[in-house]
Amino acid sequence: MACNTLMSSAISAFPSFLSSSKSRFVTSTSFSNFASCNASSSKFSMTADNWMPGQPRPPYLDGSAPGDFGFDPLRLGEVPENLERFKESELIHCRWAMLAVPGILIPEALGLGNWVKAQEWAALPGGQATYLGNPVPWGTLPTILVIEFLSIAFVEHQRSMEKDPEKKKYPGGAFDPLGYSKDPKKFHEYKIKEVKNGLTYLTAELWITGPPFPVNQRVNLS
Repeated sequence: MACNTLMSSAISAFPSFLSSSKSRFVTSTSFSNFASCNASSSKFSMTADNWMPGQPRPPYLDGSAPGDFGFDPLRLGEVPENLERFKESELIHCRWAMLAVPGILIPEALGLGNWVKAQEWAALPGGQATYLGNPVPWGTLPTILVIEFLSIAFVEHQRSMEKDPEKKKYPGGAFDPLGYSKDPKKFHEYKIKEVKNGLTYLTAELWITGPPFPVNQRVNLS
């Protein structure tokens, strides 16, 4: 309230800014008071866990999830079941992106081809898949499609059978050979780092594979 009063006083004094030195002093004082008051109010409204300082967090985003900064402008997570599914999907996409980006950039950096031409063999009759310049066993398109379909279907079925939402995202066991989940405090930090790094890699993958230019043309243009 005090800030609004100072602001209105500053605005009302502004027309007389050029009329006298006294009014100039009053105006500058009013604006400085308003600025200091505004800065002090901002200190109270800004928090480290809120993506938009000064705006209230959605009530369903309580900050307990790794990487939760209250970002949901479309309010997609209002339904609890949807929110849990979105958390799981975000992690899966992050992990795929963290595998995909090195898989795209490293072979190209080593001069072993690029991802734009990597799939051209599939359009050729009797084409043979290669990886890092080496032929892939059973590398025909129908065989690869069947292997991928069966593998992904099995993994997704096993994951759908798990009823614990945390174990769906962090199964542990054989998937944690280095024991990162043993210390709960450090494990929480690793979860946050995984989300942050994963979102960075998702952004990188969008830049690499997104329209309208292939990655090699983008590099040349830059």
